Parts: sequence; C-alpha cells; structure tokens
Amino acid sequence: MRVTTKTFIRKTKRGNILKIVREHYLRDDIGCGSQLCKKCKFNYDPPLQNNPQNSNTVFKDIHYLLVDTNVVLHQIDALEDDSLKNVIILQTVLEEVKHLSHSVYKRLLDIMGNYSRCFYVFVNVHHNDTYVERIRGESPNDYNDRMIRVATQWYNKHLGGKIKVLLLSSDAASKAKAIEEGIPTMSLEEYIEGLNNIILADKLSNRSCMVEESSKEPIFPAHMTPAQIHQGIRSGNLMQGTFFASSDNFLEGNVFVEGYEKNILVQGRENLNRAINGDIVAIQLLPESQWSAPANLVIEDYDDLENNETDLNKTEKPKEIFPTGQIIGIIRKKWRQYCGIIQHSLVENATRHLFVPAEKKIPKIRIETRQYEKLKDQRVIVAIDSWPRTSRYPLGHFVRSLGKIGERDAENEVILLEHDVPHSKFSDQVLACLPKVPWSITDADLAYRKDFRDLDICSVDPPGCTDIDDALHCKPLENGNFEVGVHIADVTHFIKPGTAIDLEASQRATTVYLTGRRIDMVPELLSSNLCSLRGGEERLAFSCVWEMTLEAEIVKSSFTKSVIKSKAAMTYEQAQLIIDDQQQDNSIAKALRQLNKFAKILKKRRLDAGALVLASPEIRFLVDSETRDPLDVEIKQIKETNSMVEEFMLLANVEVAKKIYEDFPEFAVLRRHPKPPPSNFESLIKAANYLGVELNVDTSKDLANSLDMAVQTDNPFFNTMLRILATRCMLQAVYFTSGTKTFDEFLHYGLAAPIYTHFTSPIRRYADILVHRLLAVSIAAETTTPELLDKKKIEAVCQNLNVRTRMSAYAERASVALNTHIFFRGKIRDEEGYILYVRKNALQILIPKYGLEGTLFLAPRKGQVQTVTFVYNEEEQTQRCGDVVFRTFDPVSVQLSLDSSNVQHERIVLKLVKPEIPNFSVLSSNADTTELQSKTHSLSDQSTEPQPKRAKN
Repeated sequence: MRVTTKTFIRKTKRGNILKIVREHYLRDDIGCGSQLCKKCKFNYDPPLQNNPQNSNTVFKDIHYLLVDTNVVLHQIDALEDDSLKNVIILQTVLEEVKHLSHSVYKRLLDIMGNYSRCFYVFVNVHHNDTYVERIRGESPNDYNDRMIRVATQWYNKHLGGKIKVLLLSSDAASKAKAIEEGIPTMSLEEYIEGLNNIILADKLSNRSCMVEESSKEPIFPAHMTPAQIHQGIRSGNLMQGTFFASSDNFLEGNVFVEGYEKNILVQGRENLNRAINGDIVAIQLLPESQWSAPANLVIEDYDDLENNETDLNKTEKPKEIFPTGQIIGIIRKKWRQYCGIIQHSLVENATRHLFVPAEKKIPKIRIETRQYEKLKDQRVIVAIDSWPRTSRYPLGHFVRSLGKIGERDAENEVILLEHDVPHSKFSDQVLACLPKVPWSITDADLAYRKDFRDLDICSVDPPGCTDIDDALHCKPLENGNFEVGVHIADVTHFIKPGTAIDLEASQRATTVYLTGRRIDMVPELLSSNLCSLRGGEERLAFSCVWEMTLEAEIVKSSFTKSVIKSKAAMTYEQAQLIIDDQQQDNSIAKALRQLNKFAKILKKRRLDAGALVLASPEIRFLVDSETRDPLDVEIKQIKETNSMVEEFMLLANVEVAKKIYEDFPEFAVLRRHPKPPPSNFESLIKAANYLGVELNVDTSKDLANSLDMAVQTDNPFFNTMLRILATRCMLQAVYFTSGTKTFDEFLHYGLAAPIYTHFTSPIRRYADILVHRLLAVSIAAETTTPELLDKKKIEAVCQNLNVRTRMSAYAERASVALNTHIFFRGKIRDEEGYILYVRKNALQILIPKYGLEGTLFLAPRKGQVQTVTFVYNEEEQTQRCGDVVFRTFDPVSVQLSLDSSNVQHERIVLKLVKPEIPNFSVLSSNADTTELQSKTHSLSDQSTEPQPKRAKN
C-alpha cells in the first residue's frame, strides 16, 4: 500500500492561510475479477468467466466489456438485457452515475446484484496501477474519461492478451483518444449490431431518429437554458411548478405552483412545449388579456383535430378566466417507462411506429423496431429518450414485452408498472437477511419478553388470510375487571435497521392486494410464516395489555415484547358463530363474547365523539381455482366480529400514538386525517337539500349526526348513497413526523381522534415497523438508532409511505376493474342501480352489486342519432323526458355489457332499461370501474382507516 498526498493552500475570510493536505490510499490487493487471472492473489470468487463465449461479428476476439458513464446513463435498458454478460464497472463510473442519476444507479446495482450476469466492480480509484492524478486545468469529465481509458489499458496488459477488454463508449472525443492510444473501443450501438440480436437492438436509445429530426423545421419553441431559467425564477419573471396533463384534451394541462392561489392553465401545442405529465417546469404567465378557461372538448390526439389546430374555446368567451401561461423550459423530467400498445400500421415492413401509452395523459411515442409482427398484439414497455423541437411526438425505444393484450398476467403487470408498485423478486441480499429454517424461539429471545403462551389468545381474520399480524385475548380478573390484550407480530425482531431487508421494505412501504395475487412488503417466509400469528404455533409479539372495567374504561396499560401461542386462528364468520352459539361455553367463546361487548362500548364512545361511519361498495370475486377467472361477484358481508377486531386495533393505535409522542415529541411517526374544507361538501349539501335533507358539516360530529338522520323510508339505499358521496368529500390521510406539525394538526378527522398512528399491521405496512422501533425504545426493550432521531430522514420516509400507500390503493382498484371486465366478457346483465349525480348531459349511476359507477349519456354524442329529448333543470338537479323525471338517488335498472372495440381501454357499457323510454336505446357509455374497491366499514377511500387485511385468493 502507498499513499499519495496533495496539498492545497486556502485563504480564509479573515485573511488567514490554511494548508490542507489530502491523502489518497493506493492498494495492491485489489483483484481484477477474472477467473482466468493467475496473478491476482486477492481474486475471491471472481465473477468474470474465463471463457465468456462472446460471439460478435464486429469484434471477434474473446473479451470482457468495460462501459463508460454515458453508456450506463443512456443505455441502461440495453444493459439490463440478459444477453450482455461479463461486464466491468469501474468505481469511477459507479460514483459518477450515482452523482448524476440515482434511479439509474439503483438499476445498475440491481444488475450487479444478479450474480448470473457476471458484472464486476473494479475499484480503480484505489488500485496502485490504475489511479492517476488530475492534471491542472483538466475538467472533471475529461479526468474521469482518462481514468476509464487508463483502467482499460491496464486490464488488457494485465490479462496478457488471453482475453481482451473492449471499452464501450458513447463519448466521441473519449472514443477517439482511446483508439489513438490503441485501446479496443467501439460504441454500444456498433457492438450490438455485431451480435445480430434484434430484441437487444430495439432497446437502444433512439439515436438515429434524433439525427434525422435535427434537419426538420421546428414545431415547438426552444427551451430556455438552465442558467436563463434560474435567473428568471430569481427575478420573479418565471415560476417553477409541476405540470399535470389533461386526460381528456392532449392540448391542455395546468401547472401547480406552490404558494400560488390557482393552478396555471396551459393550452395549445406551443405553450405546452413538450412538457410531459409530472415534469417540473418553468412557466411564464401570459398577459391577463390572453388568459382563458379550460376547453369543453375531448381531444385525444392530433387525428381528432380539424384544420390542424382548433380554437380551444371556440368563439364563445368563457364566463370565468384562469391564470394562463406558457412553459419555457423543463427543470426536471419525470419520465419513466410506460406500458401500452403499438399502433396498428398499414405500411408493410415499416420499422418506425407509434406507441400508444395506457395512461391517457402521456403522449404517443415514436419508436423504431423490427419486431412489429411479433409485438402488434402485445402489451409492451417503452422508454422516452428525447423530444426534439422538430418532432410532433417524443422519441423513445422498446424495452420489453409483457404478454398478449387482455391476458390476465400481462394486464396485472401493466397495473403494477403503471402504479409504480415494486414487485420484483427479492434480491439475494434481502433473502440473506432471513433467519435459517427451521427457526425456533431461543432462551435469549425469552430473556426480555413476557411469556403469554398460557393465555387463550386467538386471531380473527378474513378467510384465506395467511399474513396474520394481530391477535386478541380477554380474561377476567379477581377484582371484577378484565385483562385485555392486543398482540401484534414482532416483525422488527427479524428486520433490523439499515439492513438490505429493511431498505427494501421501506421502499415497498406496503403490501399490495390485487385480485388473486398479493405483492408482499417482506419475503413470504416472514409474511406468511415466522411473523404470522398462526394457530397452535409459538410466535414473537409486541403486546398492548390493558386492565379494563366492565364499562371498557382503561384502569392501567402496559406495552411489552412477548411470546405467544395462539389457541385458534378463526375467520370472521367462525368467530361470529361461536359468539352467537350460546351452547359454546369454553374460554375462547367467553373471551370473544366479552371482547364483542367491549367493542360495542368503544365504538359508541367513538361515534359519540364525532367519528364518521362512511361507506363505499366493496365486492369480492369468486374465482375459478384453476383458470383464476372470476365466476361470480358478491358484496362482502360485514359482521359484528369485523367491528370487534377493528375497535381493538383502533384503540391500540391510539394508545401507542400517545406513548411514542410522549417520549419522542419531535420524532414520533403519526397519521393525520385533515379536516376537509367546506367547499368539498358543496355538491353533497346541494344534492341533499333538493330532497329535503339538511347536512351540517361544521364538525365531524355534526356531519355524523346529519348522516344518521338522513333516512328515506321509500328508498332504503338512500343513506348508504349519501355516505358514499360523503366519502368522496374527504381528504387523504397521511403519515408525518410529530416535530413537523403543531398538536392541533395531529387530528384524525374521520376517527375524531386527537392523535393516531399505525401499530397493528407491521407485516404489511412499513409505518408500523417504525412505530414498533420507537415503542421498543420507549419501553427500554431496544436501544435507539441515529435514523430514529433524524427528523429529515423520517419525514422523507413518511413521504414515500404516503405515495406508495396511495398508489397501492389505485392499483388495487385497477385490479378489481380488470377482473370486472374479464367477468363481463360475453355476458349481458340487467342490474339495479341508483343515480348518484344528475349532469347536464348524463346520469352518473352506481351499480352496488358490482361496486362500479357508470355514466349514462342523455345527449347524442358524435355519430349518434337520438329521437328523444331530455330537459335539464339545473336548479332542481333533474332530467326530464316526457313524464319521466330523473333525480339524484332515484333507483333505475340498467343493462351492463363489455365493449372491447378499444383493445387498450375496454369499457363497461350501460343502457337504460327502467324507467322505460321508447326509442332511447342508441346511447351507451363507459363505466368507470376505478371507484371500485373500498370498505363499507372503513372511514373513506381517502382516509383509509383502518386498512383491513385481505385474503390471499
């Protein structure tokens, strides 16, 4: 080992002279990673094969590959292909990629973590023979390029010609210097051309189109430079915000600017200026005379435009105008990989095609592929490379195929990818963190735990549930009170802070339940086995134990790590049968009955305090065990035992929240549900008033009382519909760190709880893991870690939890929508529905049996002819056709069928059956099945409290 030193002289603000000496340690014990090498004594388990068998018509020598930074940054999709193996990644490249793109860096780490790919990281910056000093005046980029060339040259000399090391470079200048220095070099494009691999060639960044586009006339204005944008924002001439594209009109969107009262409207191709949904953009306000209003048009593509560019607002001046602006630069791109289909092509043997994303807010993407015949009926993934000024569409490249359009596995993959749900297999590093099997509880584990194995503990869950994370017990005490315990799986015993499994769980944040498939937050060995509180098996737990009076008042409470042995793992129905069967008089039956009595008291107490009971239809598919096709649909039945478990989980969450906030007032991980603004309730209040129902929304208690009194004897479903609409007025419940909010902001509006957290589901929610760690420190069962007391880090984790939780809910609803479509293939059903909203040209209808909501249009649409006329009364919120009047909440009968004419977006079609209107049979609509999955006993789709467990179908 030797040390190089560099001395710097720096003058301080006070005029003092500082002498700074930096030392750089160089080593001679770093192996080259090749199995062929006999020189390196420190080549432990070298991944680079001794005979790579690389067959390439351009470079015919047996070789390893060494890639520069630009190749990694711009061609990561190609590098992920399994056909590229035996690749050397220099530490120089790894560090530069980490600095320039965290997402690419993570993908590169995933490739290197797959040992079959034979990727090797060579620490060239600390190797005695490959480290070079930076020359005075040399740019960081030139210095890194020189280090890459030096390392490549060393490798070729070190391996003695037995195997070559080929440098793949995308930098023309560096490539020219490498060739001049005699280093085997070529671009990745040239190398892949020699492999004759069409699939791999399609994964290359779309460079040929870029060259061609540069010769065309510009369509869009030029973007400002980063320096110009920075100066404009500083001077106040420009604003920075997030761009959100319209899902109905591709020539419209708006920009959210923090601190600005209204979103800024953006209209027209030039003003949108190549922004893609989610981009952070620089926007300039137009003069007030040019402000406009959103267009009342549906325009999906350029093909829908007449005369190229239409006046978005026609000739009618809008009644209300909005701040309107133009996008003059992209500050940060929010590009990702997109799922979709390749548009049908009439040109034989064409290589250029348009890709149509599944997400309507994303523009079509031009790609090059020679696989059209193979991919034309496939769901595929495409990545965007650039969007030149001269191109109507962004340019991109094919990444991979997911499977045939309409097939369940392919469509499920689309759902997971489009909602950014991490679902890859757990890496070897994560699996290495798991305990060895067979596993058993040791004496060391018992040393600091309460032994509750003699208690009559039982769990109550949905049928088929394998991730059982909570259990209960209840036993009488000599003083007439009862001991009640909530026992939660001790997941943190197996997941330690900072480990690979902990980092993976924090990124996944939550388990996602699709119809027929579960995407676990932690590996199945933990989720369905060692952490699952299965009946008759000893398990480690974290217990909340209370002494309660007969009135469910808590006399004292304790929190402790424990070991339990559940006496029974029951379904809700099984537990209900035991409670109802008075002939059963064993200890479990007595405990369940007492727990049920306590739960009723606790629930009444919550409701009296103002907790809300809202509703959304929840359905369950009966699935064929072999084909996994849905056979039938049913509304889930809620029993007393559902409420019993829920009340004790809520109680545990509240009590734990108080405890961790008391001991960690700045760092407690809590959950808040903000009070909705009064404006959220305006449409609900208006709809109720027309029917003589008055809603008071001043407080949650007022709203709860109003909903309780809103009953119509002639419409038994009326109250449920009112609660469904109230659900949609709610804001999202979110995780946060206690030190970032005042105590008044802790309120959980839906639960009417001044403080709340999530403690009871650590198998499937990472927030609960953080809370377990805080509680363990609070009771001195564990020692604290720096991460637990870093407010910024905890808040960043909370933000990820909020995003992942929201996206998982969307994914679960999309999964229900997919299975609803599959169920309706080849079927036509007449079903009862209720009118939720009366629109100017349509009725919004809820079909409870299928938990879906559809729009029944009452005015002719493009290409339709209608002989009946509907008259809309805005004041009364009615639609009239002759003697038939439609009002909000009225019952109707509709016919449901599936329209598969658009293979990318199948639609449930609604046709009116009753009340019957002669000649009204030409109109149909698509049912929006995105509003499907929610819980009748949960507070709201927005608040998501509590999140019940789901069975693994």
